[in-house]
Amino acid sequence: MLASPAISTETLHDAGLTVSLTGLILSGGGTRGAYEVGVLMGIISALGKKPGDSPPFQILVGSSVGAINAAWLAAHSDRGDMDIAGLSDLWRSLKPAEFLRVSRSGWRRLRGKGSVQGDDGSKDTDTPRAGGSLLDPLPLELLVHDRIDWERLHANISAGRIRALVVPALEVSHGVTTMFCEPAPGVEFRSSHDPQRRGIIGPLSPQHILASAAIPVLYPARRVGDGLYFDGGLRFNTPIAPAIRLGARRLAIVSPIKTSRDLTLTETRDPTLGFLAGKLFNAVLLDPIGHDLQVLDRFNALVTILEDALTPDELARVQAVIAAQRGVPYHRLERLVISPTADLGRIGTEHLRAHLDEWGLDRVTRWILRKAVGGPESGEADWTSFVLFDGQVAEILIGEGYRDAMARADEVRAFWG
Repeated sequence: MLASPAISTETLHDAGLTVSLTGLILSGGGTRGAYEVGVLMGIISALGKKPGDSPPFQILVGSSVGAINAAWLAAHSDRGDMDIAGLSDLWRSLKPAEFLRVSRSGWRRLRGKGSVQGDDGSKDTDTPRAGGSLLDPLPLELLVHDRIDWERLHANISAGRIRALVVPALEVSHGVTTMFCEPAPGVEFRSSHDPQRRGIIGPLSPQHILASAAIPVLYPARRVGDGLYFDGGLRFNTPIAPAIRLGARRLAIVSPIKTSRDLTLTETRDPTLGFLAGKLFNAVLLDPIGHDLQVLDRFNALVTILEDALTPDELARVQAVIAAQRGVPYHRLERLVISPTADLGRIGTEHLRAHLDEWGLDRVTRWILRKAVGGPESGEADWTSFVLFDGQVAEILIGEGYRDAMARADEVRAFWG
């Protein structure tokens, strides 16, 4: 591995300059995670990062599919480019015949009977599941187990090449969002005082990533320790707060969901289930990030007013009270948010309608998908861009992300100074 300097403070010192820690926040969004990869390719290209450089991010936080991407980046944080090309290749290799398998094993799991083999005869991984699921979880399990270098991930964090990796998941029994955090030695993760959020410190495993990505009904809940967990994106799709609590002063936020919506109504007299499901996905995942960004901007304004109005001693006393109440003081935070300019839901819908018969799916699965997506008169079915794990559509979304990032290359370079 390439040697990188350890990170033990809230700033990096390079060539006599003090550089604020940068946190990367990757949202959930199923297949739209490929868009995140494209954005990261654009950022790394704009910064001119090479394998021998230091990584552009020191804190990695990912929810749902963002947790998978973040785990890959952590495993390659000994490289300045974080092997983003390898992650792109992984996405391009996905086959819908595997990930869209609504099959005998899937139905058995949905009925609670379980299975020890996939439909292709391959053995299950040793990840504890709970309850049933519509889709066979084995392909996703194999991806997380086998395609992410877990030994290298732990070594990079232990060496301080990144400050921490955090993935949230929703604990089912009590409805508490749990931040699973693997920090570098000497790094403190200050947990929130919010009773609906908690932090658990320790080495991460494939099971933590699969818990964060366990979309209800589609994939089974996951057991981690004594808890049962579902997708972290249900409550915390864009987990900004953990990065702040780990010392980030700059936040690079990649959301595969548009942060601004077209309020023009789409007239659909007889909406399909797919149309309604897609709109529900968008509503659940989009609304929190818009609110969080507004709160972040308000706190930035508040910090500016406090710094202008108070003496250093007075400001220190105020910050001490704030820290006692919420665990960390307020700081002014820079943010860079990149989200799609294209309609990723429409891209997924049109791709499925055009290529469904080419994927070698069984007749029942094809019938279910065709009914769910409807015809052109049914409008868009945004759900397709959340579950359509297909290398071809991933390549399209990677291209969209790359173009969006490169269109803001000057802004990216200015953000990193």
